Amino acid sequence: MSTSRFDLVKDAFAKKAAPVDVPAGKKPSEYYGELVFDREKMHKYLDAESLRGLLACIDNGQPLDRKTADGVAAGMKTWALEHGVTHVTHWFQPLTEGTAEKHDSLLEYDGKGGVIEQFDGKSLAQQEPDASSFPNGGIRATFEARGYTAWDPTSPVFIQDDTLCIPTVFISYTGEALDYKTPLKKALKAVSDASVPICRLFDPKVSKVYSYLGWEQEYFLVDEELYAARPDLMITGRTLMGHNSSKNQQLDDHYFGAIPSRVAAFMRDLEIAGHKLGIPIKTRHNEVAPNQFELAPIFGEANLANDQNQMVMNLMNSVARKHGFVVLLHEKPFDGVNGSGKHNNWSLGTDTGTLLMAPGKDAMGNLQFVTFFVNTLAAVQRHNGLLKATIATATNAHRLGANEAPPAIVSAFLGKTMTDVLHKLLELPSDTPIEIAGKKGKSLGLVEIPEIFVDNTDRNRTSPFAFTGNRFEFRAVGSSANCAGAMTTLNAAVAEQLLDFKAALDVELAKGKALNVAVMDTLKPIIASIIDVVCFDGNGYSDEWKVEAKRRGLNVETSVPEMIKEFTRPESIAMFTRTGVYTEAELKARNEVKWEIYSKKVQIESRVMVRMVTNHIIPAAISYKEKLLREIKLSKDIFGDDYLSQCAPELSLLKKISEQINSASEKAEAMRQSRKAANVIEDEYEKAVAYHQIAEDLFALRRPVDKLEELVDNDVWPLPKYRELLFIS
Repeated sequence: MSTSRFDLVKDAFAKKAAPVDVPAGKKPSEYYGELVFDREKMHKYLDAESLRGLLACIDNGQPLDRKTADGVAAGMKTWALEHGVTHVTHWFQPLTEGTAEKHDSLLEYDGKGGVIEQFDGKSLAQQEPDASSFPNGGIRATFEARGYTAWDPTSPVFIQDDTLCIPTVFISYTGEALDYKTPLKKALKAVSDASVPICRLFDPKVSKVYSYLGWEQEYFLVDEELYAARPDLMITGRTLMGHNSSKNQQLDDHYFGAIPSRVAAFMRDLEIAGHKLGIPIKTRHNEVAPNQFELAPIFGEANLANDQNQMVMNLMNSVARKHGFVVLLHEKPFDGVNGSGKHNNWSLGTDTGTLLMAPGKDAMGNLQFVTFFVNTLAAVQRHNGLLKATIATATNAHRLGANEAPPAIVSAFLGKTMTDVLHKLLELPSDTPIEIAGKKGKSLGLVEIPEIFVDNTDRNRTSPFAFTGNRFEFRAVGSSANCAGAMTTLNAAVAEQLLDFKAALDVELAKGKALNVAVMDTLKPIIASIIDVVCFDGNGYSDEWKVEAKRRGLNVETSVPEMIKEFTRPESIAMFTRTGVYTEAELKARNEVKWEIYSKKVQIESRVMVRMVTNHIIPAAISYKEKLLREIKLSKDIFGDDYLSQCAPELSLLKKISEQINSASEKAEAMRQSRKAANVIEDEYEKAVAYHQIAEDLFALRRPVDKLEELVDNDVWPLPKYRELLFIS
């Protein structure tokens, strides 16, 4: 006998918080990073020569020779065996939005009839997974299977369960990038190479510029038994149907509220697991929607921070199961309540300790800040459509433009302070110093930035790209996304803009101008071109802004398949190839991958939706319809011709149910036929366009189903409802 929906809900409410796996008598600082082969472990387990070679590779980009790799592998093996490791894997990030790993045992024959644990530099540095079995956009044919993973020494090796995990890049046999990490690392190098010559004009000691990333991960939790009773949640990660609960988020009582005990226990175990892996998880809280939460780490170097986000998403799934939860990272798992994003806080900083997106200590430091601030905005304006394309997916499309998420128009919010600063810089002579108000007596004509600067910039939740005091927040990235997609494009775009700025600045300096004057003379035309185009501090949700944005020349496309085409526009190809981040072939291949994944995700949703309507919803509605018909027949037998007046409510309800059953059936069949037509299209772009219409039709099919949920007897409705899914904890 199957378990009823009501039993599942009852059991979910009865669950108690699982015990927290706190290391006995230890503070977080005492077990932080214990499962990471960090610098402390390097000094302990590596011989002096291997240590020098590895640090030169990490810090200065020097190649790692085989002898050094063997020495590093020997030290890693000793450390790993102390933690019970039996396997090793190259951990990489293919174009699936997840991570991949193939585990190999450390066992090898010892030549004496037995076995030993063995791990050498070759195994550390390289592995050969099947490149044709991962999304590649046609770069690798099925019969051309060879691909390579290669160790990224700048991202520490870590232990997960009994496996030594080695972060790697993933490339094809012919050298094309098949992953997210490879182009990200190229973009980080590009922005550093473009930034350093500019920074040296202000500080000759600068030799490297780092890109920083602080991600804020939003997610939902649902009870695992209720999750298992929803085929749509299990297969697509979101509810394809479901009427809004009478109470959802309208009272704003969940946001920053007391964390439920079961959730708090999950969060603590997640933090402990993350801290052991060297992930500096800092913040946890309830988000706006019921059963929605957020965690965030301390700001970090972008490549490592991105790896850590991938690690956290994997950890969340495994830890949640131990607490009877399932984590939902879909951008819009429930209709009518907020969806989930992953805000990417981005900044640049020098190896001398200067944060380039924060005001300096003097007028020249402030000029350096304004230089990078303005050029970042210019890059965003120049490639606003491309930046939107980096976050455009089938799942994120449900969230963009809604009340809780940025609109599908990339603009930048500056706040009153920096807007005023830019206007003053345009109006005043180029040699006007940029001072910090409060540090000295005010002088008429100074361009002043308030001393308490971080708190002086408001936040605009409707802006996809907002300046928040000492960094920019790219708010439009989806919850399930790999941050590297957005970070690669942003850093590459900024690198291109900085190269152009430096070339123009050199022309001004050649005229014999002082540095501050030359910089401002170069910046002023850029400021004039951006301040009334990409800069927008108003309500990004309004219809007026959509009209105004189009007038300004900003990209207002809302179709994901069309957005993806931005990657292969001539301007995008020129930018990526100039900065060395992607080749034209790689860009075209990635477009194919993106269109294919878009089509497949919508195809899966469509299949699930039609089958649920056919196998769950219509049978339940017919069952209740039969009950009504029996009631009407019984009334007719008792009341005779007067039954019509006696059964008016039942007859009205019967008519409404019949109308919605017919509507759902017709729309389901129409969707089935549309899917068949789309499936025979060979061109991936054209197929994605066809599936974009099917994605729109999913909403139309949902309407009669959600109406039936309100009409049909609660006892016969087959699926857990929103009020049951969203208020368990």
